[in-house]
This record gives sequence, structure tokens and C-alpha cells, in this order.
Amino acid sequence: MVVVMASSRRNQSRENEMQTIVVEANFQKEVLENPEPVLVEFGADWCGASHMLAPILEQLREEFKEQIKIVRVDIDACSRVAAEYGIQDIPMLVFFKNGQLVDQIISLAPRPIIANKLRALLR
Repeated sequence: MVVVMASSRRNQSRENEMQTIVVEANFQKEVLENPEPVLVEFGADWCGASHMLAPILEQLREEFKEQIKIVRVDIDACSRVAAEYGIQDIPMLVFFKNGQLVDQIISLAPRPIIANKLRALLR
């Protein structure tokens, strides 16, 4: 099950509305069993940095479509998954390839740094 986030805030961008949300019930399928590389943003609706990261991830989603899946995990709704990956600071970007965690970025990062890590996933 993939849930598309619907925003109730007027000032939130369209990018936030289109993020794919992964829940505990589908994390295995959407991330670990996915044949394409996956970037998971662990964040929360109350986190300002997560909201600042959303437009960057949407741009990267467009740039890397058909190559890399970019999804969001809300740490409040998916506390078991967040704990399993040791998520303590948010936002945290976790890069998966062939179901394995291969890289991560803790906190807000500039678009070029995230894009370079995504390119590395494709090698």
C-alpha cells in the first residue's frame, strides 16, 4: 500500500502533496524488496527541516524518475522502522540498493550533495 500525502496547509507546496509515504506495513516491499535503488527520507510533519527538504526531493524525484525511487517515512507513524535504522535526528536520508543500506545523510543537505549520492547509487 502506497499512500499519497494530502496536505491540509494552504501554504505547503505541491511537492509535499505528491510525496510517497511508506508505512511499516509496506516498508519491506517498497524499500527492501524494490529492484531499483531507493532514497528514504525519515522525517516528521512537525519538522521544519523536513518541509525545507521536500522541494529538493521533488526536483530529484523528477530528475531521477525511472531510475531511483524516493519515498518518505514519518518517524511518528513508523516508529518501529525508525528505531530499526537508528533514526535519532531528522531529516535523515537513507540510501538503499538491493535492499541494503549503503549511505546516509543526517540533517538538511544541499541538492548537489544529495544528487551526487543518488548518482553513486546508479553505478
